[in-house]
Amino acid sequence: MYFTRFLRRQQQTLTHLVDHYAQYPPTGLTMKRIVEFAREGDARQSFLFLRNELPVRLASMMKEMDHLPPRLLEMPSVKTVNSWYGTSLTELHSFKGLQPNADVVTKFTEVLQNIRKRHTTVVETLAQGYMEFSDYGQVKEYEESQIQYFLNRFHLSRISIRLLIYQHTMCFGEEVPIHPTHLGFVDPSCFVENTIRDAYENAQFLCESYYLKSPQLELRNINAINANEAIAIAYVPSHLYHVMFELFKNSMRATVEYTESKKNDDILPKIKVDIVKAKEDLTIRISDRGGGIPRSRADKIFRYMYSTAPRPVSSHDAQYSGPVPLAGFGYGLPISRLYARYFNGDLEIHSVDGYGTDAYVYLQAVEDQASEWLPICNRAAYEYYLSRKYQSDWTKKK
Repeated sequence: MYFTRFLRRQQQTLTHLVDHYAQYPPTGLTMKRIVEFAREGDARQSFLFLRNELPVRLASMMKEMDHLPPRLLEMPSVKTVNSWYGTSLTELHSFKGLQPNADVVTKFTEVLQNIRKRHTTVVETLAQGYMEFSDYGQVKEYEESQIQYFLNRFHLSRISIRLLIYQHTMCFGEEVPIHPTHLGFVDPSCFVENTIRDAYENAQFLCESYYLKSPQLELRNINAINANEAIAIAYVPSHLYHVMFELFKNSMRATVEYTESKKNDDILPKIKVDIVKAKEDLTIRISDRGGGIPRSRADKIFRYMYSTAPRPVSSHDAQYSGPVPLAGFGYGLPISRLYARYFNGDLEIHSVDGYGTDAYVYLQAVEDQASEWLPICNRAAYEYYLSRKYQSDWTKKK
């Protein structure tokens, strides 16, 4: 009985923390501010900002999670993710009111590292929860709409949380940036072509390992500001790499399989990439001749759990033997679009069925215009979840 009361008090305390922090909107940062702080800030200032900002971002998503279908919230994997977030929120709250002396800041940095490790498999675990939910019964149309809305907001928030943690631990902790010119997780002068070529070569390796061949790359740079200058912007290289790797992987697979389906032994059509930098935007266009996407599928490519790859084995399946792979969940394009949108960019797919596909990646070329795009847990979000419970006011597409 005493243990039950203890657990109940713990849950009440956590609920109070979630309600308290979720009432505040997140403080969005610009790329310019992040770069400046990495150069001029210190661990104490970072501690004072993050001990309030990170709980707001964590609590907002926990609050929104309560609006998901009740049956989904009962899935073991979803409960696991919720508990991870609850533990992290409690740990961060423990620093409230503490003076930012050296020992406190050091302990805070260690806690951030532990939080990042704890949340390493959040994407896969939440995807597993979606699979568990689907396996226990048909997903209603309004439930899928609620889940899609939540996952976009949740994963975008997660991207932002990871960046803030990395910036602190790399700039003010003992972790070393990937490259000596990087400021934490950010490259103040990210040469776009280099990142794109890295993504292409790794996707090419996978393609050749599976199909024993791969399409070649044709790349063109167009700097509308200074034609003789290499194209570079302040950006997070790993985010751009993630987007480009996913797009190359899809283009290569489509090109090889479409060419083989035509029983054509000619050389595979090249994947063409244009990088264009203007005053405001940096645009990357990836063009392939992989047969395109029919309109019946085009509306689904940014849905979570939609994939043309084989579906991973569920943990409830007798064949399940370990961690769930991300491939096959259909998370590639949706997550890639969130990476592009995070700093006020975007990802669009335009296709000609029977011919090929063009993907457009838009990034902000101006540092103070590249601002975090973050979800706000407010009345509008609540009303969206509520409105999805009603039937659609359109006839269904066949």
